[in-house]
Amino acid sequence: MKITIEGADKDFAEKLVALAAAHHAELTVAAVDTNWTVERATRYLRSLPAGARRFAEMVIVDGDGYVDADRLRDAVGKLNGPTVALSRAIPRGVREGWWPEGVSAPITPVYDPDNPSWHKNIAYEMTRENVPVFRSAIAALATDRGVPASPEPPAPWSGEAPSAFAVPSGWASAEDVPMVVFENDIEAGHDTKSGQGQGG
Repeated sequence: MKITIEGADKDFAEKLVALAAAHHAELTVAAVDTNWTVERATRYLRSLPAGARRFAEMVIVDGDGYVDADRLRDAVGKLNGPTVALSRAIPRGVREGWWPEGVSAPITPVYDPDNPSWHKNIAYEMTRENVPVFRSAIAALATDRGVPASPEPPAPWSGEAPSAFAVPSGWASAEDVPMVVFENDIEAGHDTKSGQGQGG
């Protein structure tokens, strides 16, 4: 008997190999690493809108893997938008080839143990092993963004400020400067050019 399995995670593959060996079967398993890496975590965080990224950063940094839902609401408002964005990031990453199928959501809800049937989220958490990975991803994103360099101080003013009424360079004389025509004058039938060009 020959069995070929693709897309198995490491733990599942080891169990299958042991089972196949017990039955003298020839088994080929193509294992897929579904663990979060810094590169994957960076792509995940970069793909999130601002509110969802702030949500994730609070779980990772502020809460060290666990933050009460009320605290998140105080910071980002309603949680519907960020949580939807977090959940959509996983299948989008699979489609984009950023990570394989089977990667677990890094941030998951914690339900109220006193009312399990209500599915009321009282907090959000990240597994202990993923926290340092995502912390490194946040640091990598901060490095990518870069800190804007302080602008050079302006040089001290060494001349006189130009007059707002000076004739712009290139104009022959003050008579050639364009005039401002107000819409009210046009609607009232006033001739803004009357009296100009006469007696010359």
